[in-house]
Amino acid sequence: MNILLWLTSEVTKQLLAVAEEKSKQMSLSSNIAIVDNGGNLIAFHRMEHARIAGIDISINKAWTSVSMQQPTANLTQAAQPGGPSFGINTTNNGRIVILGGGIPLVSNGTIVGGIGVSGGTSTQDTEIANAVVRAFEKMNKKSKNSVIHTRFGYTPYYI
Repeated sequence: MNILLWLTSEVTKQLLAVAEEKSKQMSLSSNIAIVDNGGNLIAFHRMEHARIAGIDISINKAWTSVSMQQPTANLTQAAQPGGPSFGINTTNNGRIVILGGGIPLVSNGTIVGGIGVSGGTSTQDTEIANAVVRAFEKMNKKSKNSVIHTRFGYTPYYI
């Protein structure tokens, strides 16, 4: 089994398209971010009329999902006052997001990146991110190392 480290730019374009289509189906304008396994931005799309504040939120949701190795929605309850992780969202220069919509992308049991969505409620953002995860899993099953691979010098893809 190969250890695969990077999402290809072609796949990230397809994942952005999946997120945009799901957002449109839900009548939302979303900010959509995809990061690599180090939390570095590799693709971003701001749909027409998406809130400007959602740019950083979506990027940080994707980053949080990779850095915390779990969906951001998992942090919500524990981060409430009196919870075991209360205040976690104030760490890492406020970059930890406890709102739903950030989910790691996993291949062969290894986190290879993350998706972050901001444009609706946490539940809506999570629904869009889950659509991306399902699409990624389908792509990953169909291909033999063409979905992700080791690569250096990645340049972020913006549309």
